[in-house]
Amino acid sequence: MSHIVVLGAGQAGSSLCAKLRKLGFDGEITLIGAEPVPPYQRPPLSKAYLMGEMEKERLFLRSESFYTDQDITLRLGAEVTRIVPSEKIVTVDGEDIAYDQLALTTGSVPRHLPDAIGGTLDGVHVVRALADVDAMADDFQPGRKCLVVGGGYIGLEAAAVARKMGVEVTLVEMSDRILQRVAAPQTSDYFRKLHTDHGVDIREGIGLARLLGDTQVTGAEFSDGSTLEVDFVIVGIGIAPADTLAQQTGLEIENGIKTDAHGRTSDPSVWAAGDCASFPWKGGRIRLESVQNAIDQAELVAENMLGADKNYEPHPWFWSDQYDVKLQIAGLNTGYDRVVSRAGDAEGSCSFWYYVGATLLAVDAMNAPRDYMIGKRLIEAGKSPDPEEIADPQTDMKGLLQR
Repeated sequence: MSHIVVLGAGQAGSSLCAKLRKLGFDGEITLIGAEPVPPYQRPPLSKAYLMGEMEKERLFLRSESFYTDQDITLRLGAEVTRIVPSEKIVTVDGEDIAYDQLALTTGSVPRHLPDAIGGTLDGVHVVRALADVDAMADDFQPGRKCLVVGGGYIGLEAAAVARKMGVEVTLVEMSDRILQRVAAPQTSDYFRKLHTDHGVDIREGIGLARLLGDTQVTGAEFSDGSTLEVDFVIVGIGIAPADTLAQQTGLEIENGIKTDAHGRTSDPSVWAAGDCASFPWKGGRIRLESVQNAIDQAELVAENMLGADKNYEPHPWFWSDQYDVKLQIAGLNTGYDRVVSRAGDAEGSCSFWYYVGATLLAVDAMNAPRDYMIGKRLIEAGKSPDPEEIADPQTDMKGLLQR
């Protein structure tokens, strides 16, 4: 009987195992996770769960009985120390487990501040795992002072939750503007105003020199020489692919675990999907960090493990919730040279449309779900409306889809 082992019990790993059973695979499946809880949703962690609006059990992607009913062996709180492709074994908690095919769905890990500048002081948090959020929950008390390091979506979402809970928030971003790496200036301007209107002190173009304190963080010193008293710190400076084990195994690495269009790594019996995997896209390589990519790519890998030989064609879309604003993003804006603004139907809603030449690349929609859905469908269909039509409030947006 064939045995498929999946390392990484997150969104991708759970989706891959479920898809294998749905496709009729009747061999052994073992899903191995480092955390002591079943696979769960990450997006609500720093929002609904942190605010006490969602119970832990509601985070779980599937009940534990699902894995039992589907005859999927779930090993949680497990440490994987090595993979030996030549022997087709993985070592888990000192035990060698043989596999016929192996899938790596190890996800990503948060970037930490260096120890030398206070990154390991008590009260310094990252936002990635359930344990991270549980560790910081008691800090979110009205009147306490929080420093958020990093003006990307992780940092901004953390700032929004902190303000909603009455915490005083200062956010520092060493780049010239928040969201500089991922969004146009128009989107940065929108969210800067949103956060300052809610009382966040945003400081751009300023780096963190060091955190202050003996064992517990008590303050921060910045690159301009200024200092700030703080009670706790949230670090949102990005994530990195969890590919250390793959590197040690000798698999090819290129901004994550390198796969072909089918999801196969440099070893023919080993596959990868989700945040940890980079794959061919438009003549280059890309790695996508999103829930939808984790699901879609993992399900395709499941098909290919059973012989489907299908190429992965991503349909990127992302979202972020901040205060009462839902940001929805369709497409990838890499290489854009023009941004077209469009007012939304409701007060304060709008969308920004990214073009390179005459080609529509992506859409950022703030409380504008119709623009998002139309933009998403246009991009997936390879259609690029004239930018002037997008900007014109009289344009029948649904009509653009019929051309």
